[in-house]
This record gives sequence, C-alpha cells and structure tokens, in this order.
Amino acid sequence: MKIHTVILAAGEGSRMLSNKAKSLQPLGGHSMLQRIYSTVKDISDEATFVVGYEKHAIIAETKLFDGIIHIAEQKKPIGTSDAVKSALSSITESSIVLVLYGDVPLIKQDTLEKLMTETKDGLTILSTIIDNPQGYGRVKKDSQGFAQEIVEEKDASSSEKQIKEVFTGILCCKKELLEEAINEVGNDNAAGEYYLTDIVSIISSKGYKIKTCVVSNDEVKGANTKTELSELEEIFRKMKAEELLQKGVTLSDKSRVDVRGTISVGKDCHIDVNVILDGNIVLGNNVSIGPNTILKDVEIGDNSTVEAFSHVVSSKIGNNCSIGPYARLREGSHIDDDAKIGNFVETKKSKLGKGSKANHFAYLGDAEIGSESNIGAGTITCNYDGKDKHQTKVGDNSFVGTNSSLVAPVTIGSNAYVAAGSVITKDVPDNALGVGRSKQDNKENWSKKKD
Repeated sequence: MKIHTVILAAGEGSRMLSNKAKSLQPLGGHSMLQRIYSTVKDISDEATFVVGYEKHAIIAETKLFDGIIHIAEQKKPIGTSDAVKSALSSITESSIVLVLYGDVPLIKQDTLEKLMTETKDGLTILSTIIDNPQGYGRVKKDSQGFAQEIVEEKDASSSEKQIKEVFTGILCCKKELLEEAINEVGNDNAAGEYYLTDIVSIISSKGYKIKTCVVSNDEVKGANTKTELSELEEIFRKMKAEELLQKGVTLSDKSRVDVRGTISVGKDCHIDVNVILDGNIVLGNNVSIGPNTILKDVEIGDNSTVEAFSHVVSSKIGNNCSIGPYARLREGSHIDDDAKIGNFVETKKSKLGKGSKANHFAYLGDAEIGSESNIGAGTITCNYDGKDKHQTKVGDNSFVGTNSSLVAPVTIGSNAYVAAGSVITKDVPDNALGVGRSKQDNKENWSKKKD
C-alpha cells in the first residue's frame, strides 16, 4: 500500500514579520519545509505540497528535494480541510494519506511510522498532552478510548475543558475515507472556514474506531512568530545534541553544538563548543573537533584533529591528520593520512599527500602535493590567470621555501627544492633546486642621500 504525504505549506505567517512564507523560515540552517520533508522522504512513496502564499518560492524549494513530488495550490486560505482537499487529485486510490504541516518540523520519523502502522482502513490521529490546554481542540473519547470528536475551546463544556489531550492536526487516513469525510465538512463557524478537525466526528459517526497516538509536546510544536521559531531552534539543537551523546560522542557543552545535517561517528570522538555540523558528516574513531569550527559535507579519518576556528567544506581528511587552527579547507580538498594543514592555510580542489605539511599562511588551489613534502609559509599556488584555472603539481619528498609563488601550470618534481622567495614559472625537475628571484643589490649610503 502506498504512503502519500500531504504537507500543508500555504500559510503566510504574517506574525513572522517576514517576506518569506512561514514554512521557508530557517531551522538549524535549513528551511522548516526541508526539515519536515527530510523526515518523511524515506517512509513515504510520494508527497504533495499544498502552496498558496509565496508559492513560487516554495515550489523552487521543493525542486531541491529528492523523490516523487506534486504541487497543489489552495486558491484561497479558507481552512485546513480545503487545503487537504486540493491535494486529493494527486493521490492514487487506496493510498494511506499522511497529513503534516510545513511549520511543525520537529516530528520524528519513528513517531510517524507508528502512526502509519496504526492506520489500516480508517483514521488515526496524533495527539499530545498539555497541562494547560487552553485554546486547543480537546480529543473527546468514548468509553473504549477511541476518539469521537475534536471539541474546540469555545464549544467545550466545563468538563470537556478539563481534558488535557489535544489534537495536533497531524493524521493518517485511507484516501477514500479521507475524501468522503472532507466532502462533508462544512464552514458553519465564526471564521467561515473548512476545518480538518471536523473529519474526526464525521468518520466516527460512520462507525470507525479512531485511534490516537500520543507524542511529546516538543515534537509537535509549531512556529507562528520569531520567538516561537527561536524556541524551536533551541529544542532542535537539544534533540540533535542528545543524539550525539547517545552515539557515544563527548560534548564539552551540549547546549553549544549545532547539528544541521546527518552525522556518522566512530568511538571516542570529542566535539568542543560552538561547533556547526552541516550536510553529511562522517567521523572516524578518536576524532577531535576544536571550538568554533564549521564542518559541512566532510569525512574525517581515525585519530585526526580539527583545531579551533577552522572551516572545512566538501573535503576528505585521512587518518592521523592535524588541521588548523584557523584553517580553511574548501570544496574538493583531500588531505591524506599523517598530513598537516596548519594555521591560516587555505586549500581548494587540492590534494596533500601522505605525511606532507603546509604549516602556516599558505594558499593551495588546484594543487596536487605528493607525500612527505613541505610547503613553506606564505606559499601560493597561482592557479588563476584571469580567465582559466591551472594546476600545480609537487612531487614526493620535496621542499617549497617560504614566500614562494608557484605560477600554474607548473610541476615541481620529487626530491626537488624551491628557494625561499621564488616566483616559479617553469617546471623544476626531480632532485633540482628552483630559484626564481632577482639578485640582491645593496645601495651603499643610500639613506644618507635622502637627507
């Protein structure tokens, strides 16, 4: 049986005081919409996004997502039931429909899997317990514990107001039953809107037993204001930090680490404060990440260290490596085993071979450095000629002296040397010394002539 997820993302979110649609507001470095979709993409066969306000921006966002995706437009904001109704034409018969909200991004995959497991031919709703449920729709149940209806605050009796179980709006239902119930929803209410909550009483009246799945408050919190968005950010950060702790990672301060992507870790890893982990992160055993470091789409081997204030993106670091502090590894950097990138060194589309070192103040762009070579302080691979990029190659066991400029395309052989302060424009053969600097000329008594 197919699972089809409907994500409601038509809301303006005027209280956000933003030109962005509410579901496009950021959470953990990515939009709330992306967060909720990343949760369901592996458990859903297809997804339909219901758009309205800023629809073109939301559609553009969905084009970044993998999977089978449909777009449905709610022409006017006349209620959640109408929003779901607009998506029904994209859903194949006999599908199980999962309804989610683009501004409720913290729901967990295992929660949704449980919700779907409980749903067969009927309806299952997601609820939560709130100590002070004022303003929320109460879940009214029969003597067997099945949901009968959702009672809104204004319609609740004094005894019904004592109910602390409330409806989250998230539900799972067989497509045919959902469509039948939605077609019976009216708008005879103060707002003149078609509410999705009404389907509970409609389906219950047809003799269906409606189950509830109870979930923690944090998973179903939404955001209508920047204050509420900030609260979600805090919850999200804590959830991700807890996941790291459960994987055996040592955190210097679990309140000061931001996990914005997916992370795989070995044993005995340590992450210091103010670290951002984005994209796909793979850490081997005994990896140490220093404070104020940013990693995005990075693989780091065993026993390697990334020191403070380093920024590593789309790169691979081998075993027993030392990176930083204040290093910047840009996309396509490959640091082989036992190599070192020191302070204020920048690399881009470059490989540093096994045991090689660039200890400080260097730029290695479009470079291929062999094993056991040393790149001196202030060295630059001059890879751009104003129009095209060119490669610099340095062989094994070579030494490039301080403040050298290697003007690409150029090759420095193995066991070769480049004298400090050289501008190298021609290849240096194996075992040779390359010197590319003008001869020093001292002007005697020069300073006296200035008087």
